[in-house]
Amino acid sequence: MKLLVIEDDDDVRATIVRTLSEAGFSVDVADNGTEGLYRALHWNHEVILLDVMLPGLNGWDLLASLREVKTTPVLMLTAEGELEDRLQGLNGGADDYLVKPYEPRELVARVRALARRATGQVKNEIRIGSVRIDTASRSVFKDEQAVKFTKAQYTVLEYLASRAGAVVTREDLCETLGIENEEEFSNVLNVHIYNIRKRLGRDFLQNKRGQGFIIPADA
Repeated sequence: MKLLVIEDDDDVRATIVRTLSEAGFSVDVADNGTEGLYRALHWNHEVILLDVMLPGLNGWDLLASLREVKTTPVLMLTAEGELEDRLQGLNGGADDYLVKPYEPRELVARVRALARRATGQVKNEIRIGSVRIDTASRSVFKDEQAVKFTKAQYTVLEYLASRAGAVVTREDLCETLGIENEEEFSNVLNVHIYNIRKRLGRDFLQNKRGQGFIIPADA
């Protein structure tokens, strides 16, 4: 799952990235509003974490421009905790609002909740046939037996499983894994796909030639 953090404070941004990375997310960053809007518009992210006081383009204006084009869930991160500030963010198109300072666990929980909402999940769980994925603990079970995956393999699996029934392109998976070198990405992805099929069955994850990959909704 790929996130975008738009925050100009180096220390705060580093802390957020570390917290989210340890929770298993792939994190893209921008340290100003202009770059943040560009990344938000040109790449796909599951959730955007947006500070208000930004150089170049403030968070309110960035959010307004983003909402003209995309509906990516946005979590506002700001030290401004007054009611009017919260209302401005929510009325402007933000999906949630978190006031600094905040507990890392709450940050992760809110990001996961927004991601679930965006993909139509109600619980921290995805069930496809005999496979169960606990997205909170990042655990995978087949016939209720635990199946081990590396962090990257799990990231690919969860991304595909959350879109069961739809074809996911290689480019989408490339962005999710944060790999920019096309040749390196192709080799790495092929290994991940092989290992997922090896553990969960070839029919669970199918290759659509020239299109991408799909996990059938009734796998």
